[in-house]
Amino acid sequence: MISEKGILLIISGPSGAGKGTVVSELKKHGDYALSISATTRQPRINEQDGIHYFFKTKECFEKMIENKELLEYACFCGNYYGTPASYVYEQIEKNKTVILEIEVQGALQVKESYPEAILVFLTPPSMEELERRLVSRATETPDKIKLRLGRAKEEFDIIDKYDYIVINDSVKRAVDDINCIVKSEKMKAERNINLKELFYNLCNNV
Repeated sequence: MISEKGILLIISGPSGAGKGTVVSELKKHGDYALSISATTRQPRINEQDGIHYFFKTKECFEKMIENKELLEYACFCGNYYGTPASYVYEQIEKNKTVILEIEVQGALQVKESYPEAILVFLTPPSMEELERRLVSRATETPDKIKLRLGRAKEEFDIIDKYDYIVINDSVKRAVDDINCIVKSEKMKAERNINLKELFYNLCNNV
């Protein structure tokens, strides 16, 4: 039996890279579980608490930090973002591929504490396309867009710390690429040490 334990799949990338769309499509393929992040930012139109994010006050979030209830957390553009830990580990033990859609600071925090995590950096094909996507969303002011573009450049500086880079010029192609990554990871020898004992016992019984 291949890979009896689940995989922690972290997807990061600049705002506007299409992470939300790609993750939504991934949930339709394979045995994925989406970890819901907690945040102190205000919900956007049509975002629901407990479905898209757990929306928290700053005081509540800082209490979660104090109680060590988060797998990782970071402050981005003036708001806290973090991953409640218990759900993630529970799903991994159920052989689920758990998707964490988090920014780069949090991703590297998780990788340090959970080295088996697979880091995927999702990026648009160019900075020009990234700016076009941010503007077309019409959800933020020009100053906020400028801030996000500046942050994107900082994120690109550390993509060498990621395991894989996926260019999102087509949602279908990006989803297919990530599915291939997960399939390949599940077949890695170090994730299937249990097979060594199985084959050993079979050989002894021959």
